Amino acid sequence: MINDNQHQELFDEILQAQSEKYSLVLINDNHNTFDYVIECLTQVCNHTPEQAEQCALITHYNGKCEIKLGSKTDLTHLKEILQEMGLSVVIEKMTKNA
Repeated sequence: MINDNQHQELFDEILQAQSEKYSLVLINDNHNTFDYVIECLTQVCNHTPEQAEQCALITHYNGKCEIKLGSKTDLTHLKEILQEMGLSVVIEKMTKNA
């Protein structure tokens, strides 16, 4: 059985995890076409075609681009779907200055 101290510690950990922000980052690759990346981002991340195109271009020229912000739990599901579709994506913890 959990005592009051353990209960509070668990509650504090959950609150901290929920307040932490993460970014889902698309990594450049040499095998997916722009059109395919745009299609994936519109379907999975609910980007407009214009947003998806901008993300694809930023990724192409900078090597990576933040495509979605949120909790680690929410982004993990999107990451798995995009990886199944063949895109290279990672989740990064955002710094407080970001």
